[in-house]
Formats: sequence, C-alpha cells, structure tokens
Amino acid sequence: MRELKNTLVREGVVMRVLFLTNLFPYPTRMSGGIFIHRRLLLCKTKNSCVFQVFCLPYYEFSPGLRLAMKYLGKTYYEACNQWNLDGIRYTYCTLKRNLFTVFLQKTFPEQNTRFEEQICHNILKQFDLHRLDLVHAHGMYEVAAGNVARLISERTGIPYVITLHGSDVNIVMRKRVATYVNTLERASKCIFVSNALLEKAKSFGYSGKNGVVIPNGYDPKIFYPSDKDTMRKNLGVYRPNFKYVGFVGNLNEIKRADKLPTIFWEIHKRVPDVMFIVVGDGPLRKKVEQDTSGLNVVFTARIPQEEVANWMNAMDVMVLPSRNEGFGAVAVEAQACGTIVVGSSNGGIPEAVGFEECIVQEGHDFEKRFADKVVELLTSDQDALRNQIMLRAKQFTWESIVSRELEVYNEVLRVQSDQRKV
Repeated sequence: MRELKNTLVREGVVMRVLFLTNLFPYPTRMSGGIFIHRRLLLCKTKNSCVFQVFCLPYYEFSPGLRLAMKYLGKTYYEACNQWNLDGIRYTYCTLKRNLFTVFLQKTFPEQNTRFEEQICHNILKQFDLHRLDLVHAHGMYEVAAGNVARLISERTGIPYVITLHGSDVNIVMRKRVATYVNTLERASKCIFVSNALLEKAKSFGYSGKNGVVIPNGYDPKIFYPSDKDTMRKNLGVYRPNFKYVGFVGNLNEIKRADKLPTIFWEIHKRVPDVMFIVVGDGPLRKKVEQDTSGLNVVFTARIPQEEVANWMNAMDVMVLPSRNEGFGAVAVEAQACGTIVVGSSNGGIPEAVGFEECIVQEGHDFEKRFADKVVELLTSDQDALRNQIMLRAKQFTWESIVSRELEVYNEVLRVQSDQRKV
C-alpha cells in the first residue's frame, strides 16, 4: 500500500488532503481545469500545500469510438497515467470508453454510479488513506468527483468538501437529482462559485445548510492594466480613434456565441469605427466568422492566459452575454485589466460583474438592448467606472480565494474534532 503524503499547514494545524477533480489540464490541452491548477499552484508556491491530485475520468477510447469521433469532427486525447505541470503531479483515473458505454452514460445517467464506484475502489486499493484528514472534490459532472468523494467518505469516515463550478449544477444535476442531492447533503461543506449557483442547487431539493459561496479568482501577475494603445500596437490591431469590443470564451450556445454576430452588427450601426476581438474557439466558430464577414473582427482561437490578458487589455469593453454561467471569472480577469464588462443577467454573471449598470436583463430584443448598453459605454467617459472595477477586482485574487477555502478546511476539521470529543 502506498501512503498519501499530502500535507497542508495552516495556523499550526497539519492537514492531509486528497483532491479529486473533474476539471484538469492534460498534455494536449494545458488550459483545461485552469481554475483548479491556479489554486494548487498558489498552495505550492507558498509552501502551504504538498498534495496529490486525482483527475477523473480520463478516458481510454476504443478504436471504434475514435473513428466515430473523427467522423463527427470531435477531438479526443490520448490516455496517460501521470503528468507533471509546473511541479504539480496529476494522476489520471483512466476508464475505458466505447460506443456502448457512451450510450449508457448519455441514455441512463445513473449508470455512471458504476464508474464512480470503480474509481473509488481503485483509489482505496492503491493508496492507504488511514492518515487522510480531508477529501476535496471539484466538480459533479458526468462521472462526478463529488460522488467519488462521498463513496470514499462512506468507506473510511473521512470528511469531504465539494466545490460546484457551474454546468454540473445547471445542466448535469437534473439528470441525477436524487444522487446529487444526497451527495451534497452528506458533505461537510459545499462550496458554490456564486449565490446564483447555490440557489439553483436548492431548486432541486438541496437544503443549502452546509453551503458556502467562494468564487473563482484570477492571477494578478497575469491580469493587470496596461496602456491600451500600446497593447493594440504590440498586437498589430491598432487603428487611430477606433473603439475595441471583445469576447473571451468558448464559442458555443451556452455562451450565446450564436448571437455574437447580431450584437456586433448592432454595435457597428452606431459606432462604425469599431474593432471586434474574439478570443476562443468552439463548434460555432465557423458560423460566427461567416456571419461577421464585412466587420473588422480578429479571431485568436484558444491561447494561453498570458496572451488572453494582452487581448483583454486591448479592449474597451468585453461582452459576456451567456445564457448561463456558474460565476464568470473571465469578467473579473477583464476588470483587473481595466476593461469594462457588459454581461447578461444569467447565473453568476451579475455577481462577477458587480455593477448593475453593466448588466442587461433577459427578455424581448435582448441582443439589441445588449448592443445599446455597449454603445452607451463606448461613447461616454467611463474613467470613474474603470477605476471602480479595478479596485473591486482586487478582492478576487487567488490568494484571497485560497485563504477562504483554507478557512473552510479548518472549520470542517474543528467540527470533526469537537464531535470526537463528545
């Protein structure tokens, strides 16, 4: 049996923590699970955490499934056992996947319980967890890290904490309501990245009694203000007296990428001298490119966070019209760069944006009203607002966020210690 050597030192208390996550980087997509990686990297650099991370599930695709995915134009990644990124070791819990298992997972979501039990069994078999103090699971997606944490807890008595990030509640939870509510209720603490996400979980029957809100954060060493004209020149997009409007995110329907062309054209009608910047990729990219033909639009595809920050600094206004969003940390990142963000009223976006005057309510003629708000901000003096958003952004640094999560750990262990004394 191998023994976990995960120690977390805080206020003189040594905690041994196992991290389970549905969101994680892998060799062919280093940006995957960026919010998880940033958390762990901060702990590592501050020498407050020595940890091991289990990523699940990491699929090994059958030849038939690979062929089907290639035919459908979908990408897949090669399975591996471990990978080190920035000195952090990620251990992948690999599951074999074929056309039949995909059918089961999509048609009968509760079948994922079998895979969760398999992963739990493998972890318990490979590692001696008797000295473990805490399990922290990130995500409740298809094969849910939170459910695996509950299974480990049931077999060992170790308390567990879950962080819910967005789509796991907004999309996945309704498919396995009873199982998910049971897992959330049994957790020592459930961390939600926004109040909106917590309320959404409660709408499925979750009591919320162990819920706490801690949003995602940003790295101030990456996201900070730079002179906009200088950055535009460096990026090769500078045009005198032009305004710059941008979008950062996946080009899919959840992000309302299908309506980006409508919003862009409406802005262009009122502000002809405008450059649009689209940072990201996704299934709707070709459509967005086709429907914005004739506008000044720059597409960057997926790029590292350091480059994202440069493009954010080039924008006057960034748009976040998503149909749903767990929190919308991209808004805070843009604000840290001194860029005003206009967002929809959905999910955690209003909490991320933080300024009512920058929120557009859902309803009739949404795209036109959204564009009107962007134009209003582009054509007025917003220096005071920019200063306010940069000041507010400082409360969302990763250092602040991780400190709050450590406080949750300490609270859980204090309660457990008190219970043992009784």
